[in-house]
Amino acid sequence: MLKGVEFMFPFNFFPFNKDMKNKLQHMKSDEIDQFIKGILGNVMSSQSGSAMNPQDFVNHFRPQPSQQVNSQNSTAFETHDSVFVRIPIKDESLLKDLRIYHTANQLTVENIPELDQKHSITLPAAVKRKGSSAKFKDGILEIKLIKSHDIHYSQIDVTEI
Repeated sequence: MLKGVEFMFPFNFFPFNKDMKNKLQHMKSDEIDQFIKGILGNVMSSQSGSAMNPQDFVNHFRPQPSQQVNSQNSTAFETHDSVFVRIPIKDESLLKDLRIYHTANQLTVENIPELDQKHSITLPAAVKRKGSSAKFKDGILEIKLIKSHDIHYSQIDVTEI
């Protein structure tokens, strides 16, 4: 049973009667999911005149995982003061040709796993130009970048055309 369902669903704002409220409070989460999909299916098909799949509608609003394609299986994360990028490297001899560059929001790694290959990694926060470091240990290249808390805003004037 879901005891916190009432906090998640403000039933007093929906046109349900008390019996419906009690029934929903005692449903399991998958039963509630099926109930809502059924309602959406009925509403969608009656308003659009065609059968729309309610699962497609529900999936449209679910959070999607990051679409960043990363052949290096790197991970990028931030702490309060830093941004870390970790890249697994199986062959330590590749480090001699490795080149790492970065802008305020992107890291570029060259010559891994082969010469003339380039990989870009979007950083989760803006970083400073100076103060970065990289270490290799136990098959992991860890790059530490200092977060930039100094975000510059520029005002854009709107002119009438």
